[in-house]
Amino acid sequence: MDTSALITAFVTLFVIIDPIGLMPMFVALTQGADSATRRSIALRSCLTAFGILALFAFFGESVLGFVGISMPAFRIAGGVLLFLTALDMLFERRTKRREDRVEEDESPDPSVFPLAIPLIAGPGSIATVILLGGQMADGATGSVLVLGVAVAVLVVVLGMFLAAGVFERIMGKTGVNVATRLLGMLLAALSVQFILEGLRNFGFAN
Repeated sequence: MDTSALITAFVTLFVIIDPIGLMPMFVALTQGADSATRRSIALRSCLTAFGILALFAFFGESVLGFVGISMPAFRIAGGVLLFLTALDMLFERRTKRREDRVEEDESPDPSVFPLAIPLIAGPGSIATVILLGGQMADGATGSVLVLGVAVAVLVVVLGMFLAAGVFERIMGKTGVNVATRLLGMLLAALSVQFILEGLRNFGFAN
């Protein structure tokens, strides 16, 4: 397996899940909770997200085949979805929606909803694991590889959650905004690559 493909997959999924952008949401959802409770919520949210992503990594392509959707078509649709996500990041629309969702969906235990679903394992990350699994290798091998990449990203998410308060104080609101925009630019380029690959499979691009 080409190491560069694994690195690209990690960067893509990292940008989609956006651990840096999730930190303020985690702080808001766990406001007033003690350290032990925060750790428990962080762990449960990441484990739940892992289960969801694993399900789609292994069975997502089968579901697509069942409903008659080809991988090139899904790759183009996924690229468009990721591009829209990149625009949201560049213009702060995604952050605003996440903040609104946090305010509307506050609950005693936010680990499953809205943290795991849809903030971590949302439409973008689900589409990404399906796309990357088919791109990295055929069959179960691709699913295992992309799931390993997802685990690495979720470990970063867990670390960010556990140190959310410290990171937020260090980076400040401006630092988080700058990082989100840089990640948005990178995601825009990656999404265009997905679209071009889908078009190439259909014979529309070289």
